[in-house]
Amino acid sequence: MPRQNSASIVAANVKRLRLQRKWSQEVCAEECDLHRTYIGAVERGERNITLATLDTIASAFGVSPVALLTKE
Repeated sequence: MPRQNSASIVAANVKRLRLQRKWSQEVCAEECDLHRTYIGAVERGERNITLATLDTIASAFGVSPVALLTKE
């Protein structure tokens, strides 16, 4: 089984949490104070986000940054 990189783990977790809350990417972006296209790129694993952005996204979801980095 291939090893997942951090960007793909964060991508899966952000998408899962967003869908659990029934948020559109636009609503998620508003909650995170980020642009909708940026959230889409994060969910596709196209962005290597900074630790500050990881903190911002985690805070919007009410989870720890570690939760976004942990494979479910």
